[in-house]
Amino acid sequence: MSALLEVVLPVFIVIGFGYVMVWRGLFSEEGVDLLMKFSQGIAIPALLFLALARLDLSQDFHFPLLLSYYSGSILVFLLGMFGARVIFGRVWTDAVAIGFVAMFANSVLLGLPIMERAYGPDSLAGNFAIVALHAPFCYLVGVTAMEGVKAGRVAPHILALAVGRALSRNALTLAIGAGFVVNFIGLGIPVVVEDGIALLARAALPTALFGLGGVLYRYRPEGEVRVIAMVLILSLIVHPAIGWVMGSQILHIPSDDLKSVVITAAMAPGANAYLFANMYGAGRRVAASSVLVGTGVTVLTSSIWLIILG
Repeated sequence: MSALLEVVLPVFIVIGFGYVMVWRGLFSEEGVDLLMKFSQGIAIPALLFLALARLDLSQDFHFPLLLSYYSGSILVFLLGMFGARVIFGRVWTDAVAIGFVAMFANSVLLGLPIMERAYGPDSLAGNFAIVALHAPFCYLVGVTAMEGVKAGRVAPHILALAVGRALSRNALTLAIGAGFVVNFIGLGIPVVVEDGIALLARAALPTALFGLGGVLYRYRPEGEVRVIAMVLILSLIVHPAIGWVMGSQILHIPSDDLKSVVITAAMAPGANAYLFANMYGAGRRVAASSVLVGTGVTVLTSSIWLIILG
């Protein structure tokens, strides 16, 4: 438990600092918007580009491992989206954003450190395989669904064009694609350029977390408690449970891979969940509050999953 607290509490401190600074009028809400634009449009794309450009694509990506994790992602997305629409009567754009929040686990900021502390640095191969596809997969699902509900009943090729346009304007997906291209063709990045990108990348997580704290002051969870509870049940309980059943009972993946699947799936929604909601202006209060509350609840739920895994 103390190890988990050492991972989670620094995250809370940065988020809380942003909240207090905006609450006390020491940092303006307009400043928060600009900070989130920097984080979403520059720093996080730099982080994703470098991570994928440096990734060892020759490592073994086990399809059963990926299927165990991402089948849960799809099911949780659908449950969250239709639950928000049918049970809570949210408009379709809000419903898609809420489904995205339930699907997008904090695979890096929480998943990697918790896995390493629990099972050692040699246990992370499965986590890295999941992380490599995480943002591209989730954004492809989320953007496709969002553009679909915005476009209404249109021909498939028109929907495909709309999705393509949205992805081509998204800095995160562009950075992911560029990173894969640079990696695949073996294009070397000049050291001074790489160091400059790395400087931007190091700003990604703290600026996103600080900005999220300011956003939480604006989008507090009044009136959204039941929706937030649904999101957290899906992300912290249902998603890892699906991964555990798929991995251990159906696909019979190795124990190390199973741990990577379950621990990654058991993480709270990540900051990108809010970034997606903010990008479309939908479900932002649910997204921001789910990230904050879920991060705290993860201390308890991830401990239970660690006990189950042994």
